[in-house]
Amino acid sequence: MGTNLKKKPVNGMKDIMPREMEIRDYVTGVIKETYRSFGFTPIETPCMEDIANLTNKQGGDNEKLIFKILKRGEKLHLDTAAEESDVVDYGMRYDLTVPLSRFYANHANDLPQPFKALQIGSVWRADRPQRGRYRQFTQCDIDIIGEATNLAEIELISATTTCLGRLGFAGFEIRINERRLLKAMAAYAGFAEDAYEDVFITLDKMDKIGLCGVRSELLEHGYGDAAVDKYVGLFSAVAEEKDVLAGVRKIAEMLGDALDGEVADSLCEIADAVNAAKSCDFTLVFDPTLVRGMSYYTGTIFEIAIPEFGGSCGGGGRYDGMVGKFTGSDVPACGFSIGFERIILLLLEQDYNIPESKEKIAFLIDKKFPKERLAEVFAQAKSTREEGKQVLVVRMNKNKKFQKEQLEAQGYAAFCEFFADDNR
Repeated sequence: MGTNLKKKPVNGMKDIMPREMEIRDYVTGVIKETYRSFGFTPIETPCMEDIANLTNKQGGDNEKLIFKILKRGEKLHLDTAAEESDVVDYGMRYDLTVPLSRFYANHANDLPQPFKALQIGSVWRADRPQRGRYRQFTQCDIDIIGEATNLAEIELISATTTCLGRLGFAGFEIRINERRLLKAMAAYAGFAEDAYEDVFITLDKMDKIGLCGVRSELLEHGYGDAAVDKYVGLFSAVAEEKDVLAGVRKIAEMLGDALDGEVADSLCEIADAVNAAKSCDFTLVFDPTLVRGMSYYTGTIFEIAIPEFGGSCGGGGRYDGMVGKFTGSDVPACGFSIGFERIILLLLEQDYNIPESKEKIAFLIDKKFPKERLAEVFAQAKSTREEGKQVLVVRMNKNKKFQKEQLEAQGYAAFCEFFADDNR
């Protein structure tokens, strides 16, 4: 009898096989243990939000990628709907920052100050699927809400790099920049304030089209030669200066009064503290071309670059205006998100072996083994588990050799066989 049911998952989403799930569970455990050691507290928020929360012009291009949810039952009137708001009331969250801000606005009186949140959960974006990018994927965020000083940035970068180090990553970069520095550079060049975001969208393409490409695109958008050349000249001057202290001081000197001195001082303080507290091999790099797509960022921004992936493996920054969208009163906030799916992809490609995992033993029971003696087998399995080992109890297949090969591939290094004529 035929069926029209489809075996494959929805495009852009995937089934997770046991090998990958084992690694995901392990990585999640390392993340939680590491972040808890820095004082972060796990929370959870719903997978969907009011559509107005998700379309408040804070999420950049992600707002174009929302999976929107139709109203239900008597509220849904498709025949008389004149606009989208007539049929849509909720949406699947596209990140964890908007839900966290709503969560904090709703529960601030019951939370410690500052509040250090850890959140791991699925998010949804109607994006074009590609390597390491799905329409449903796990995000892993840590955020500090209520800390106005750069202590928040230092803690977030230190915790995130410690976590990556514990997962075996080394030689990666944390790129850092400041939204206020970006704006000061645009103002210095002579761009109008209402053009900044458009200019930044072009600047964000620097790693793909290069400095010449950025210059050409800005000219194509109608900006004057003098402003474009002055702007491009700033990046040329610090192109080779990756050291945070040297790069920031150099650009600050060029900008003069266009840049608040506190911005440069803060970046240098962050670099000093992070480098002094390093727990693994990474480089903190000044990247004046770093933009980050979310328009809700107000200050420091940062991004993880792992050479093996060839792209961003996480990022974050300060978003002091987000909570105020819910309460009317701004609260300082800063967060860092690890690119969980890309980390998992890299570990799978490296054929990563989970360290110090429990010894795995398979109990193989012959089909003729007496039913009245099964209790003995399960009692032995129980005592073996109490020794700290992982025990699988299964029936023995006819092709025992092939069965054992499959179990060995799953990490079972020892076998205990039970036959009807056993004297045990």
